[in-house]
Amino acid sequence: MFEQFFTTSPEINQDSTTIRRPRKGVIIGAGQVGMACAYSMLIQNTLDEMIIVDVNREKLEGEVMDLVHGLPFVEPSIVRSGTLADGQDADIVIITAGAKQRPGESRLDLVQRNVELFKGLISEVVKCCPSAILLIVTNPVDIMTYVTWRLSGLPSSSVIGSGTVLDTARFRYLLAEKLQIDPRSLHAYIIGEHGDSEVAVWSKVNVAGMQLCDRGLSDSTSEDNKQLEEVFTQVKNAAYEIIQRKGATSYAIGLGVTQIVQAILRNQNRVLTVSSLINGLHGIHDVCLSLPAVVNRQGVTRVLNLSLTPKEEQQLLHSSQVLRETIAKLNL
Repeated sequence: MFEQFFTTSPEINQDSTTIRRPRKGVIIGAGQVGMACAYSMLIQNTLDEMIIVDVNREKLEGEVMDLVHGLPFVEPSIVRSGTLADGQDADIVIITAGAKQRPGESRLDLVQRNVELFKGLISEVVKCCPSAILLIVTNPVDIMTYVTWRLSGLPSSSVIGSGTVLDTARFRYLLAEKLQIDPRSLHAYIIGEHGDSEVAVWSKVNVAGMQLCDRGLSDSTSEDNKQLEEVFTQVKNAAYEIIQRKGATSYAIGLGVTQIVQAILRNQNRVLTVSSLINGLHGIHDVCLSLPAVVNRQGVTRVLNLSLTPKEEQQLLHSSQVLRETIAKLNL
C-alpha cells in the first residue's frame, strides 16, 4: 500500500555525506519548565531531533503525544520520549529536572534536595551523551551549574546555567515599559546570583548608546531613584509573585532557554548573562554566577569584564560570597 510513496529514482544521489548532521537535543524533565522549553524550541525550529526524558513515563508519553500532533504546523523535526541512552550523539542536554520551588521558598532552599538528585543523574548524562554541552535550568541554577561541573569532569566552558537570562529579560521589559520603547532597543543586565542577591547594573543601562544613569543610581534624582528601585524590586520578586499565583514560572524561561540553545547550535557568538565558572574576575573565585558571556558552539568561550561602579562591584562580590558559602556546605 505504501510502497508507491517510497520508491527512489536511480538518478537521485543517496550519498549520506551530502546530508547535514541533524541538531539533536535532550531535555531531562517533563514538568512545566521542561515542556515550556520543548514547546518554545519546537515552534522556533531549534532542533531537528528532540528527546524528552522523565521518570514519570505515563506523563511523558502524554506530553510527547500532545507535541507531535502539532508537527504538521511547524518545520520538520522529530520529537520523541526516550532515555538518556537515546541521546548518545546529542549536541546539547538541557536539565530541568528537580524539586519544585514551594511558595515562600528561596531558590537556595532547594539546594540539598537537588544536589542528591544530580549525584546520580550527571554521571549517567556524561556516559550517555559524552559530546554534549550541558545546559542547567534546575534551581538554584548557579549552585546546580557548579555541582554539575564538579560531578561531570567536563571543561567549565561546556557546563552552562540559564543564570540571569530571565532576570535580564524581566529587567529590560519593565524598564522599556517605563520608557515606552521596545525592550529589544534597550540594553541592561542583571548579574550575579539568579536569586535574592542578584545585582542590577544601572551604570550600563542604555538606549541607543545614551546612558540612563552613568554612575549608577547616585546619578539620578530621588524621585527617579524610587521608580528605578521599584523596577528592580519587581524583577527580584517576580518568580515569587508568579509562583504564589500559578505555582511555577515556565513560559518566559522556556523562551530564554531557546535563545541560549540557538546561540550554541547556530554558533552565534551571542552575549548572554548565562551562569558559568568564574575564576579571577572582580575578585571572584571558584563560583558559577552570571556575567555577560560570549556563547557559541563551544559553549561559553569568553566572559566580559564589565566596568562596574564601586557599589555594583561590592554587590557582585556579596552575591558571589552568598553562593560560595552555600557551595562550601555541600557534600560533593
